[in-house]
Amino acid sequence: MRGEGRHCIQYRHIIDWLVRKPGAFAHYRFRDDLFPTSRFRMAYDLLLSRCPAQASREYLAILHLAARESEVGVDDALRFLLQAEQAVNAEAVETLLRSQQQIAPPTEIAVASVNLSVYDTLLSHSQEARR
Repeated sequence: MRGEGRHCIQYRHIIDWLVRKPGAFAHYRFRDDLFPTSRFRMAYDLLLSRCPAQASREYLAILHLAARESEVGVDDALRFLLQAEQAVNAEAVETLLRSQQQIAPPTEIAVASVNLSVYDTLLSHSQEARR
């Protein structure tokens, strides 16, 4: 690859190896490439803060679920668990995936349109003040 990092690691290619050797994850050189979305990183950080000894093993189980089942489904399950402040672990994620529960979409943000005539008024007053 070109550029600064010159690498792109696909977690699906190495997840089976990492699951067998979970201790290697903590010091893996390209560990940051093993977080497909920011929610995966948030889940790992939460696991690390709650139970540092088991965080790597639990996160790799979640990542293994994403590789086997659905990355989008696991990401949605993590979003649901993080928003509901429930326990984040592989068992909870797998339970949500298996239940086929409809997880609400992310919050929609509505941005009101801007009335540009206000700016025209400001500009006209500014030009009159210069005269």
